[in-house]
Amino acid sequence: MRPAARAFVFDMDGTIVDNMAFHTRSWITFFERRGKAVDADEFFRTTAGRQGQEIIRSHLEAELADDEVATLIHEKEGVYRELYAPHLRAVRGFEELVAGAKAGGTRLAVATAAPPANIEFTLDGLDLRRHFDAIVGAADVARGKPHPDVFLEAARRCGVAPEHCIVFEDAPLGVEAARRAGMRAVVLTTTLPAASFEEFDNIVAIVNDFSELDVDSLFA
Repeated sequence: MRPAARAFVFDMDGTIVDNMAFHTRSWITFFERRGKAVDADEFFRTTAGRQGQEIIRSHLEAELADDEVATLIHEKEGVYRELYAPHLRAVRGFEELVAGAKAGGTRLAVATAAPPANIEFTLDGLDLRRHFDAIVGAADVARGKPHPDVFLEAARRCGVAPEHCIVFEDAPLGVEAARRAGMRAVVLTTTLPAASFEEFDNIVAIVNDFSELDVDSLFA
């Protein structure tokens, strides 16, 4: 009997790349230009993993037209790419982990709340797209995290049952989305300390970077 197909599903921002401070800073700058003060710590706790349209509508006007929201998101993401471009790099051990996973037949996916331009900026900027069997972003699902949609779609595209997927995340909303999808999770402490994830029962490891991980041990 052939073993069940398995997959690693990676959140992108704060997980593949250690960039959430830059995302938060760009949102803060974006809102400040509109005369709105936002607390950085509270902003991250309540928005990490949510789609840009959700954040815009919750912090500005809920009744903004879709085209107005799209224009504002485009402006904000331009600020982010300008701030982060000089610092763009993968978290330590990432390429070694995915190379080992692929060699063993594990399928690989990205499941992110990022829009297409930011996926291109990160994955193509670091030449990482070649690793993945599936890439799912904000344009592919209607709801952001903590809804499980993005992870379930990644599993579907990989042809792997949710229970045989392990999600890599840096935010509680993402771990909750994985839990709702029926997936286990590995937490990267690039953004928050381990104590921020104490309530979850679907976490198999909490690490500083990918160099500490072994593929087969995670699926054991």
